[in-house]
Amino acid sequence: MFEHEQILTQPVFFLFIAFSFLLSFGYFWGRRQNKKLFLSAFNDLVDIVKPDDQTFTNIGGVIGYHTNLFIKKGPVSRVDATITLLPRHSWLYFPISKIISKYDRLFITLYLKQNPPGEGHLIERKYAGFRGPKITNEQRLNKETIKWGNHDFYLYYGNLKVRDHFVKFTELNPEPAIIKHIAIVPDQKKGFVFMIPERTKVAQYFAPIYHWLPSVIKQQGIEKK
Repeated sequence: MFEHEQILTQPVFFLFIAFSFLLSFGYFWGRRQNKKLFLSAFNDLVDIVKPDDQTFTNIGGVIGYHTNLFIKKGPVSRVDATITLLPRHSWLYFPISKIISKYDRLFITLYLKQNPPGEGHLIERKYAGFRGPKITNEQRLNKETIKWGNHDFYLYYGNLKVRDHFVKFTELNPEPAIIKHIAIVPDQKKGFVFMIPERTKVAQYFAPIYHWLPSVIKQQGIEKK
C-alpha cells in the first residue's frame, strides 16, 4: 500500500495524467476541426454545382471523405470530390504529417459532356516541385511560366486557343489563393481542380472555375458547327 501511495505523489505520475488529458482533448478537438472543414468544403461544392443527386462516402476515418454530385442539365454531367485532411486529432503524428503532406487537399474532377479544344494545365510552380502531379502528355505540350497574383505558375497548353482561355481566366481572377492546379484533358473528357480547402473559401475560388470550364466547351461546340 505504501508503495502505491508513493507512486501517486510522484511528479512523473501527474505529468502522465496531464499528457493523457492533452491527447484526449486533442483527439476531440481535431475531430471537430476536420469535420467543420470537410462539411464547409462539401457544402460549398453543393451550393455551386446544385446537383440533382449526390452521394457522400467516408474513406478514411476523420481524414478522408468523397462525394459524387450528379447533374442532369448543363455541360457537366458529374462532379467528384475527394478531401484528405491532416490528422489534427492525433497531436503526436500531426507535426510529422505537416512535414510530409504539408496541407489539406481537395481534389475535384468534372466530367464534361463535350471535349474541350485541347489539353491545358495551370499549376503552381512550388506545388509542381513538391510532389506535384505527373502530367502524362507533358512532352507534347508547350510550357511557359506566368505570374498569377504573387505566385509563379507553369502553363502547359496544346494549342494557342487553350493558352488564351487560361490566360484570360487569370486576368479575370487575379488571385489564385487556395488554387494549386487547374487542368482540362480532352483525352479523358474531364476537367481537374486541386486546391487547399479552407473554410468558407472553396465556393469563392471554385465557382469561377466551374463557370469558366463550360464556356471553353461551349466555344468549342460553336466552332465545330
